[in-house]
Amino acid sequence: MVKTRLYIARHGKTMFNTIGRAQGWSDTPLTAEGERGIQELGVGLNAAGLTFKEAFSSDSGRTLQTMEIILRECHQEDIPYTRDKRIREWCFGSLDGGYDGELFNGVLPRVFDKDMTKLTYEELAEGIYKVDTAGWAETWEVLSNRILDGFTAIAKKIEASGGGNAIVVSHGMTIGTFLWLIDPTIPRSLGIDNGSITVVSFENGKFIIESIGDVSYRLRGRQLLEERKDEKKA
Repeated sequence: MVKTRLYIARHGKTMFNTIGRAQGWSDTPLTAEGERGIQELGVGLNAAGLTFKEAFSSDSGRTLQTMEIILRECHQEDIPYTRDKRIREWCFGSLDGGYDGELFNGVLPRVFDKDMTKLTYEELAEGIYKVDTAGWAETWEVLSNRILDGFTAIAKKIEASGGGNAIVVSHGMTIGTFLWLIDPTIPRSLGIDNGSITVVSFENGKFIIESIGDVSYRLRGRQLLEERKDEKKA
């Protein structure tokens, strides 16, 4: 059987990403810069000769927009595409849409008597749950289970069809949490940039992390797009 691999992209840069707001379950569209970055990613993936059996994303608008661009640039718009709310971003509850500084430097430090950068994903989730005045934020148990269930279901579906590659578009903290659930030694301060690719394989019911936050596909795509532009000028 062909190995099952998930190519997990973080969505393109959005309006809230640009101005430093916690997006969570709220949503803003990709900026022009964000669209360009995902175009670079799609061109880079296509240049690498990668073919995908199926596509999966969260049900957030920013991941749908990202996936549309990737599939177009890879010339794979006809593959099956599933939207799965289990791989949504974390919900920040009443803090959704607030500035990152307010959340991480104002509200959460009232809960923890320690360096915020040292918090585990579990501690961070429970802190958000405590300070959420709307009662919308998820407990760590609910949050971690839905993320792991979502990615596991995707991997098992691809494996059951004979293995192969799946393209998945998700969110920064969701991807980081998934990786931490696979390997708790991974630090929370991962560089999972917009438009980066994290590759995880699945075999014998277990995930293996192959790469984290790889921006080489984007950089290659950027180079190719610049070359195309120069050719048109010539």
